[in-house]
Amino acid sequence: MQRRCDRNRKRSKRRAIYCPIHGCYINSVSQKYGLFAEEAGQLQQRGVKRREALMLVAAKTAVPLEGEWLEAFWCEECQQTKWYHVCKRDSTYELSLAPPELWQQATGVIHPHKNPSVSEFTTRQSRMMDHRSILDFRFIS
Repeated sequence: MQRRCDRNRKRSKRRAIYCPIHGCYINSVSQKYGLFAEEAGQLQQRGVKRREALMLVAAKTAVPLEGEWLEAFWCEECQQTKWYHVCKRDSTYELSLAPPELWQQATGVIHPHKNPSVSEFTTRQSRMMDHRSILDFRFIS
């Protein structure tokens, strides 16, 4: 018989994500970077019919992909951090190493090979999305 405290537990449980190599539980060490599709072919690969995919891409320039993201995990056995493409199907998670071309479909990611002619200040400002960015201009009167 279940204890009452177990039956009434409302808190979410730990995600069941395991290392594809060792099978041990792996810990997340980054935020989730959501993915989007810009071409009909990318949607067709995920099971969307051709006509629907063309209409979606025509209506929206970027279609967010539900249940897919990039995330970094730490494995105790491997003793290293790896980036994975995570697909959530029902209540199970499918992991595969993140290929480089998938990074171009991720939202909120800074390009690793940024333009060297762009200054650090400009890069930092482009990442800021709130009112605090004005603080860098406080010396101007």
